[in-house]
Amino acid sequence: MRRAMAEALVGDDVYGEDPTTSALEERVAALLGHEAGLFTPTGSMANVLGVRLLVEPGQELLCDSLAHVVRAEMGAHGALGGITTRTWPCVPGPGAPAGLVDAGVVEAMMTPDAGPYLVSTAAVAVENTHNFGGGTITPLPVLEDLRERTRAAGVAVHLDGARLWNAAVADGVELAAYGACADTVSVCLSKGLGAPVGSVLVGSAERIARARVLRKRFGGGMRQTGVLAAAGLHALDHHVDRLAEDHRRAADLAAACAAALPGCVDPAAVRSNIVVLDVPGAAALAAAAAERGVRTSALGPRMLRLVTHLDVDEAGARRAAEVLAEVLHGAAETGGGAASGSPGRRQP
Repeated sequence: MRRAMAEALVGDDVYGEDPTTSALEERVAALLGHEAGLFTPTGSMANVLGVRLLVEPGQELLCDSLAHVVRAEMGAHGALGGITTRTWPCVPGPGAPAGLVDAGVVEAMMTPDAGPYLVSTAAVAVENTHNFGGGTITPLPVLEDLRERTRAAGVAVHLDGARLWNAAVADGVELAAYGACADTVSVCLSKGLGAPVGSVLVGSAERIARARVLRKRFGGGMRQTGVLAAAGLHALDHHVDRLAEDHRRAADLAAACAAALPGCVDPAAVRSNIVVLDVPGAAALAAAAAERGVRTSALGPRMLRLVTHLDVDEAGARRAAEVLAEVLHGAAETGGGAASGSPGRRQP
């Protein structure tokens, strides 16, 4: 990947003259079945742009209560786009892990023509896979159902596909099938695919032309981005199919954690590369694991997130499972031990 970056042909992308960046944008757009793409430095910027293309200031976006767009993008949609949001609960139900979309619930919330006293719904955002839901994969038929309901209501859809590659590999779905379910789609190159920087937003040619202007206004116009885009192209060539290895390692990790502390996770619900543990004193448990060389993320008082990726090989995954099993087993024996009552350092 670094060799590809060093050898990349470059130009000035502010003027649309970087050939490597243009090649990446065209390739990702084609994979998702859309007309055009736009390279952005971050997934958050791709989401902010994608939503802003669909929602005017003063209109609303619907999403779930733990969606990345409302919990992890620093309020940018409201602060920069003048957009309000309304959420449905991101909670698990019988046989349904957190983060799954219920198209009927979303349809009942939509008010596309709310009149002069209420906020009108302009778009719905869905996340696949769902980060804080534990890597949950929303099945394609559910997204297709939602697409039909929103189309009938005149409401647009933005798909936050930061980890859409994982969903495609896990369910064997063509990316274009996911792309057909949304008006704008963002995909990330710097998570499971291993590129150091970057996301791509796709949509119609007209919308992406608008997004290019907005990107510059938000400070995201960059010059010789081909150095970064080359990493994304390399990742698409070499790092997509191997995501299945991360999924298998995450499932093994979940099984080890569940055996050590029953009830902290349902291994059967882990289908991609994220494992979310429900544990008391998540921050203290994260600190205990870190002391033994295993880094995790405490995202709330009871939420501990584990992510497998291409920089964690088989031996590393086994080591992580052993350390976490011992830490969780120790917490179980002490009824929470040093971990009990400790607040999480970050909220999702």
